Amino acid sequence: MKITDVRAVYPNYRQPLGGWRPYLWQIVVRVETDAGITGYGYGGGGVASVEVVNRHLRELLLDERCDSPTDIERLWDKLYTASIPYGRGGIAVMALSGIDLALWDLLGRAERQPVYALLGGSSAPRIRAYASGNDPEWFAEQGFSAHKVSCGRPAHAGDYERAAAMADESRRYLGADALLMFDCYMAWDAAATLKMAHTLAPYDIYWFEDTLTPDDLDGLAQLRPQIKPIQLAGGEHDFTHHRFAAIAAAGALDIWQPDVTWCGGVTATRRIIAQAQAAGATVVLHRGGEPWGLHVIAATECEKLGELVLGNRHRAPEALWLDAPQTENGYLTPTDAPGFGLRLNKELVD
Repeated sequence: MKITDVRAVYPNYRQPLGGWRPYLWQIVVRVETDAGITGYGYGGGGVASVEVVNRHLRELLLDERCDSPTDIERLWDKLYTASIPYGRGGIAVMALSGIDLALWDLLGRAERQPVYALLGGSSAPRIRAYASGNDPEWFAEQGFSAHKVSCGRPAHAGDYERAAAMADESRRYLGADALLMFDCYMAWDAAATLKMAHTLAPYDIYWFEDTLTPDDLDGLAQLRPQIKPIQLAGGEHDFTHHRFAAIAAAGALDIWQPDVTWCGGVTATRRIIAQAQAAGATVVLHRGGEPWGLHVIAATECEKLGELVLGNRHRAPEALWLDAPQTENGYLTPTDAPGFGLRLNKELVD
């Protein structure tokens, strides 16, 4: 197939996001071919990455062929190299992620295979889902047996007591055998992390996520052995296998969490997973319960654990993608439909 057009669009989101995110959220990328087959991808970076796709990367893809996974990897390298002067991470790689996912979707549709089959997977496994948010009663009602608590900066002694209360609430609703994790979104320092590890020791926490900033690899490496048996997780704000090579060299994290829609797409994620295996690290994809992540999890050595960012029962997420797998008793199964098996909700992009 020869690529005839590439276009990115920022959806008409109806639920405004706070802070910096209203115009830096997820984009849709469409790739068209002379075979009449179209692939759709999902990238990050918002309106800024729409410009990167439409005003630069698009022109590099026109008339290129996409007939195999090798072609997709070749095109990834071409686009990454061309964007190095202003990229290597951030918005440029988020834009590249959307293109890469569209190419994998395109190839799956052309071959009439799900993406996980293109990646070498032979079947669609049941993948345990974990809910991110602070409504454990609702999560338990939906059958989840794994929960990630959001916990901000501890400014006072009472904040540690509140963290313990949240852990206790989660255990009360989901049970003693549930997986329980804490995400602080880069809001803790080393001292706070150590105190949290002590405070939460009775609750059998699986991991602490994004404790320090991702730039402080040395600090993370020093902190990592001090909070055992709690695992140190991170990586959603890191881009491509080049950055994860530095994480491996520093020994900064037990659990690597690349985001398929941000870190460079499926192509970069596969390379990151190979690095993790060599480094003895575990990979748990950030937002891995979304369709893109499910296909990667199904076909690779990722931990079979997929995150769904659910918030709470009072605010349902917008349905930008239709036909996405739904949880059943706390588990997800990727679709067998060609590509990622999704339809775009055109009400949000027209």
